[in-house]
Amino acid sequence: MKKILFVISVIIIFSVQSKAQKVYSVNSDYKADIKVYVVNADYKADLLVFKVDADYKAIGNKGRWYFTDADYKAAKKIFFVDADYKADLKIYFVDCDYKSKWNELAKKYLMYEKTYHN
Repeated sequence: MKKILFVISVIIIFSVQSKAQKVYSVNSDYKADIKVYVVNADYKADLLVFKVDADYKAIGNKGRWYFTDADYKAAKKIFFVDADYKADLKIYFVDCDYKSKWNELAKKYLMYEKTYHN
């Protein structure tokens, strides 16, 4: 019985984490979960982001983002702002997946998927 509960727990945790980095770019700030600003240097960023080409590669909360083609497929809706003071999260796009990481761990919660309990 303990093994079954453990396996179910792992599956649930993995399924929540696997959706955590699927994002959709909205066209208005009021539609967004997070306002994002792209900085011009990696040391200025809260998160170093690598854009992946498939949703299964966007596992966990490690800065590997998959941009979906519809908002309902995304875990987070983001809006790109034009100034850093307007942003909840400052990002820098990197060219390799191993470079993606959090520089500001205190903001890591922003990319966790919301879960609702009824």
